[in-house]
Amino acid sequence: MSENEEAVNGYAANFDSGLRQKMRRSTHPTWERMLKRAVDIVAALLFIAIHSWLYLFLWLGVRYTTGSPAIYSHRRVGRGGKEFNCLKFRSMLINSAEILDRHLEENAEAKAEWERDFKLRDDPRITKFGRIIRKTSLDELPQFWNVLRGDMSLVGPRPVVAKELEQYYGGAAIFYSSVKPGITGPWQVGGRNDLGYDERVRLDVGYARNWSITGDLLIIAKTFSAVITRRGSY
Repeated sequence: MSENEEAVNGYAANFDSGLRQKMRRSTHPTWERMLKRAVDIVAALLFIAIHSWLYLFLWLGVRYTTGSPAIYSHRRVGRGGKEFNCLKFRSMLINSAEILDRHLEENAEAKAEWERDFKLRDDPRITKFGRIIRKTSLDELPQFWNVLRGDMSLVGPRPVVAKELEQYYGGAAIFYSSVKPGITGPWQVGGRNDLGYDERVRLDVGYARNWSITGDLLIIAKTFSAVITRRGSY
C-alpha cells in the first residue's frame, strides 16, 4: 500500500458518522445549494461547448510535447471525505516520479521545499508547454468534466490529497469536506502559491462557512484578473 493510500484510509477512518452529521447541518438553505449546482452545470456545459477548439489544441500540444496521454487523473479528497479522480492536462514528463526522486536526492533545499509545500517553484518535471499551461491555469480545464460529474464545483476550496488534509488542516478538515472543491476559489484569487498553508486553510474555512452565490460570482470575476496577471502561479 502506498503512502498516499495509507493517508486516504486514515482520513476516511477518522471521518466518522458524527462529523458527517455536523457537515450536513449546513447553514445554507436547500434552494441556494440547488442553485449553486444548477449554475455549475449550465456554466460547465457552455464553457466546454464554446471552447471545444481550445481543448483540442491543448490535447495536441500535450501529446506532441510529452508523447503520452494528454489527460491524467489524480486522487483528491472531495465533499464528505470521498476521494475522486481530479482531471488535468498533463504538464509533466511521463517519468516524472523518477525525475523528482533524483532531484530531491541531489538538492537539499528542493527537498525541504517539497516536504513543506508539496510543490516546487522550479520543478524539473514540467515541460516547456506544461509550464505555459500551468501559469495560465489551462491545465485545469478538464476539471469542467469533474464539475459536470458532481465531483467539483466552479468555486470552492482547491482540491487536495489526503496527506495534505491530514498534515495541514487538522480540525479544519471538517470545513474543507463540507463543500465541493472548486476549479477556482479564494486561494486562486488571493495569491495562489505565494500564500502559506496556514493562510490557505484560513481561506478554505472562511469560504466553507460563508459562501454565497453572489460571492461565487465575485470570485469568478476576480479569477480572470488572477489568470492574466499570473500572480502566484508556477
